[in-house]
Amino acid sequence: MFVYLLFSRQIGLSIMDKSRTNIKLFEGKNVRHEWDEQEEKLWFSIVDVIAVLTEQHDTLKARKYWNKLKQRLKEEGNEAVTKCHQLKMEAADGKMRLTDVADTEQLLRIVQSVPSPKAEPFKLWLAKVGSERLDETVDPELSIDRAIQNYRRLGYSENWINQRIKSIEVRKALTDEWGQSGVEQGEEYATLTDLMSKTWSGMTTREYRQHKGLKKENLRDNMTNTELVLNMLAEVAATDISIERQPIGFDESADVAAEGAQAAKVAREQIESSTGKRVVSSLNAQNLKQLSDEKS
Repeated sequence: MFVYLLFSRQIGLSIMDKSRTNIKLFEGKNVRHEWDEQEEKLWFSIVDVIAVLTEQHDTLKARKYWNKLKQRLKEEGNEAVTKCHQLKMEAADGKMRLTDVADTEQLLRIVQSVPSPKAEPFKLWLAKVGSERLDETVDPELSIDRAIQNYRRLGYSENWINQRIKSIEVRKALTDEWGQSGVEQGEEYATLTDLMSKTWSGMTTREYRQHKGLKKENLRDNMTNTELVLNMLAEVAATDISIERQPIGFDESADVAAEGAQAAKVAREQIESSTGKRVVSSLNAQNLKQLSDEKS
């Protein structure tokens, strides 16, 4: 999430507009980008970013620069280039034309190859992150401290931060249990997570993000205290049941996951019955004070 937030701030883009093709300004220059609902990715026009980095006002020259850079990177075996693809975006003449695009991760790697003062903040940041990750490998507690500092910097309350850090621990215990049960990381983990979310909240994770107006952002970073607690209850219950039953494989683990999430659903319905308010909220991190203080 922090990679994404930093990158969005650096190039001056607002990504809340859900129209198919967007044109935003960065220091007077256009940077086209498009949100892919299916893949949940933001795609940027590489030529537009190259034009910004090289301070090139001539689109044709920026395209030629990119073509030469792309050829060199391909010869070097750069994966960021081989994985790039094309989308139709509105050109200067108003027509929809195919243009090379990259997602955030790919674009950051391409930026490293552009000798531009405007690229330096990205390069320095990447070097800093790499150093931090090495330190965290030796001392995992550092990653928790860094997360706490980031949440504070973003304006979350101490109470919310405590809940969020605890939710990370709870999630880790559940995924460890899934791993021991033979559930495969990736698609099977995601499917079980969706199953649990749908059971206790009534929404899949994608539907939940849409309800909160989110795109790439982490769903849990946009939950209220109550939502976090109920999500943790679902995961704690599933973990405890799994430890007792020792399920084998995906199907048995799915039954356990659904049963654990059912406990959180019962709690949610009780809270809603007592307060007369819905627990699943449309609040997100843009409503930080309400998000941190919301009790139901």
